[in-house]
Amino acid sequence: MKFVVKFFSEITIKSRPVRKRLVAKLHYNLNAVVREYDPDVVIKHGWDKLQVHTELQDPQQIAAMVGAMRNVAGISYILEVAEFPLPELDNIVDYVLPIYADRLKGKNFAVRCKRNGDHPFKSVEVERKVGGALLARTEAAGVKLKQPEVPVELEISRKTLFVIKERHRGLGGFPVGSTDPVISLISGGFDSPVATYLTMKRGMRSHFLFFNLGGRDHEIGVKEVALYLWQKFGCNQRVLFISVPFEEVVAELLTRVEDSQMGVILKRMMLRVANQIAEELEIDALVTGEAVAQVSSQTLRNLSVIDEVSERLVLRPLVATDKGDIVRTANDIGTGEFAASMPEYCGVISVNPTTRARLERVRAEEECFDMSILERAVTNASRTRIDRLAEEELERTEVEVLSVPLAESVIIDIRHPDEEELAPLAVHVPVEKIPFYELHSKGDSLHPDKTYMLYCGKGVMSRLHASHLVESGCLNVKVYAP
Repeated sequence: MKFVVKFFSEITIKSRPVRKRLVAKLHYNLNAVVREYDPDVVIKHGWDKLQVHTELQDPQQIAAMVGAMRNVAGISYILEVAEFPLPELDNIVDYVLPIYADRLKGKNFAVRCKRNGDHPFKSVEVERKVGGALLARTEAAGVKLKQPEVPVELEISRKTLFVIKERHRGLGGFPVGSTDPVISLISGGFDSPVATYLTMKRGMRSHFLFFNLGGRDHEIGVKEVALYLWQKFGCNQRVLFISVPFEEVVAELLTRVEDSQMGVILKRMMLRVANQIAEELEIDALVTGEAVAQVSSQTLRNLSVIDEVSERLVLRPLVATDKGDIVRTANDIGTGEFAASMPEYCGVISVNPTTRARLERVRAEEECFDMSILERAVTNASRTRIDRLAEEELERTEVEVLSVPLAESVIIDIRHPDEEELAPLAVHVPVEKIPFYELHSKGDSLHPDKTYMLYCGKGVMSRLHASHLVESGCLNVKVYAP
């Protein structure tokens, strides 16, 4: 089976050296993703496209691989094609007919042909010749050039004919890692994961920075979101998950800072820490999920005061985005469910927060703050490669990992419903479907006398959650990793 990958339009207008660099990065990223489904896949590098050759035959495996390819930034379209040596003009229809005959029954259609190279015919001649033959030799209702029910798509590249069987829309954007890296401040709600996704889509390798205001459950929830974003859109790029203990900072704010200024000052403290970590990692920009006027601390005046402490550029991809649009994007990319089930922490909520902070007032309040606490938070921050988060959790607790289901066990399939639908789990023991973002709320329903085995596609999320459940007292939990 063959796929033709079309580049994002902004890649094609770059200068030759830049285009070559971007395409090489896309090739690298795509190769890293598809090899998880077919280790023998072959990707051929071209000036205007990539060609992906796979020997996979299982429809579920093919669908899963296509789904993964669609999440690789830098791609406009993925075309599933049948490839043939270019025949004579009159014979092209013989290669199109077996693929489109059944689809055209009772439907109107139009033939679209794109051509590259020198040929004794024009693209419009191909469209007319093939269209007329299809109309005569199929049960099509007729030809409709504008908005046809079935577009019959062909591409001719020099001496090769491609009949397009399916067209899949890609993510667009630039290949992850093709632009400078950033640190994304992530909290697990709707906003920061969407902001992170947008920066990744624009080619930025995003490290994840989490400020733990108090609560193991919240940290686990944010790790879930970060893992999900990295696995779905990160193309296996090496990034860090950095967790900063901020409980002591919160306590100091609550006792030392005037109520109305706490929100702004908390954000300033976060930016101070983020800048220190960015300096260590040699990163020039930070990313937040703030949008103007969404909450009291996000007025332009307040954002200006907050940014005053930052020595680095602060990117806000959502700055002019409505909340409804943010939620829709979160649902589209699969992070909405996380936000809906994320444990809340409301330790720093001002009764009457300021919407027009004054820099001199904020600085005066900060003079009462013990800055050694902030330095201690930076020193105690944990830095973990995101692909090793699960291993880090397993080191905290002992969780058994098995490749074969136990006879009396129940497997809990914790994959995202979209992933589970593409590749249903077939085993000889009972299977319950509880998406990982619902495990926190449904953990109490696990029967104490049953043995549960958590399963996910890559074995990372299952290890993370099994460790957390065991730590919470559910000792009858294991990991199923076939």
